[in-house]
Amino acid sequence: MSASLQCTGGFGPLACGCYTLRCLCTGAHSINAPAQTDGYTLSTCKNPETGSLSPLRIALLGYRSAPFSGGQGVYLKYLSRALLGLGHDVTVISGPPYPQLDEGVVLQKLPSLDLYAHGLKSVGPGRLLRDPLARREWLSKLTGGFIEPWTFGERARSWLLARAQDFDVVHDNQTLSDGILDIQSAGIPLVTTIHHPITRDLRLALADETRFSHRLLIRRWHDFLAMQTRVARQLDSVVTVSAVSRTDIIADFGVDPSRISVMYNGVDADLFQPIPHIERKPAQIMATASADTPQKGLQVLLKAAAYLRDQGRTIELVLIGKARPGGATEQLIAELKLEPNIRWRHGVEHRTMVELYAESTVAVVPSLYEGFGLPAVEAMACGIPLVVSDGGALPEVVGDAALVVPAGDAPALANAIGALLDDPEACAVLGEQARERCVSEFSWDVCAARLVDHYRDAIGNRCPGSPHGATAAGEGPQVGGLC
Repeated sequence: MSASLQCTGGFGPLACGCYTLRCLCTGAHSINAPAQTDGYTLSTCKNPETGSLSPLRIALLGYRSAPFSGGQGVYLKYLSRALLGLGHDVTVISGPPYPQLDEGVVLQKLPSLDLYAHGLKSVGPGRLLRDPLARREWLSKLTGGFIEPWTFGERARSWLLARAQDFDVVHDNQTLSDGILDIQSAGIPLVTTIHHPITRDLRLALADETRFSHRLLIRRWHDFLAMQTRVARQLDSVVTVSAVSRTDIIADFGVDPSRISVMYNGVDADLFQPIPHIERKPAQIMATASADTPQKGLQVLLKAAAYLRDQGRTIELVLIGKARPGGATEQLIAELKLEPNIRWRHGVEHRTMVELYAESTVAVVPSLYEGFGLPAVEAMACGIPLVVSDGGALPEVVGDAALVVPAGDAPALANAIGALLDDPEACAVLGEQARERCVSEFSWDVCAARLVDHYRDAIGNRCPGSPHGATAAGEGPQVGGLC
């Protein structure tokens, strides 16, 4: 049963009721408990000796996969590592920006124009005349669209269908394009991860924008959602990363609930860990958020920081990201006169992020919506006290190991941060609980093992009667690696 508990003792100033400490169920951690939707249960490892079965040949697809360009890139980087560690053959098929992968994981690049990095002037007329996909990308960018998922799907379909015998299963990372659906239609076992429906991002972006012309541009950029919605409804096997995302996918994309399984993301607890010899700075607050993406809630954090400053506190915000020159975030910082209180860090290595967590006193994830919330899990693994909003899956992910405040409520966020800054004992307790939760509940090895079971189910569904992990000799066209 869901519950909201006011902290009533043992946390010093935190007992004042300035925040709500939420837990999703009573008793033990709830991350692996039955979800609160329509009676499904979290997918678990059905084959504890999965590694003893024949290794699979897995193709992981991502239209943008750089580990520092977003959660999808992190997902592919660590999932490929974990699958390789379980003994499987892994090929990552990606458009630019390309991922940084472990030795042993094969990277197959499918180049696009990558116009968001190089600009419209980077393409000559000859390329546009002879390459229809390049022409579509260029015209889409020119008119404010985002067609990369579709063009990547077209390239991935051509590449994979010519090499269908080389793979046992294809795992698509939220491309949701016509080309990927064609791969399924060709008989190749396909599993698709939907982290969350981007329809949520669209609604938040529109809610944050009042100018008519800008609202038209936002809608234009999100034109790909019509394709993603149509494709999602036809997929045989969808994996998502939280109960909240599952509910949203059913509501927004209309996917059959029986086709969706929940498998939580993992965290590299060996990389993201406390560094005891680094001393915490008493007023340093850290956040990882896309500066000009409304759903990430950075503007809420900035208003909370101004509230704390106006109380007479000396604070420093360490923000992992980069504000767009002249954008809404930069304008708000100037309006609030927060420039002296902010230190931006952009394009940092993971190790540097861990060190920044170690020297900060509080971490904040103020998102208005998260389908999972990987920054929250990474912060928890570092053992830093954490404040999150109740946007999307964040309460589900943090359990009782963080403070939870209403999404978009800057005064409540400021009060929760201030309470932690004033109470080292509470910080120590929350930091320990956060680390313990990550180590016991979030692991890429567990995530990968669950997915391998799911892959074998998908293969079995495509090849009725065939043993998992063994090539089936049957009549008919030999399309997938196991069929």
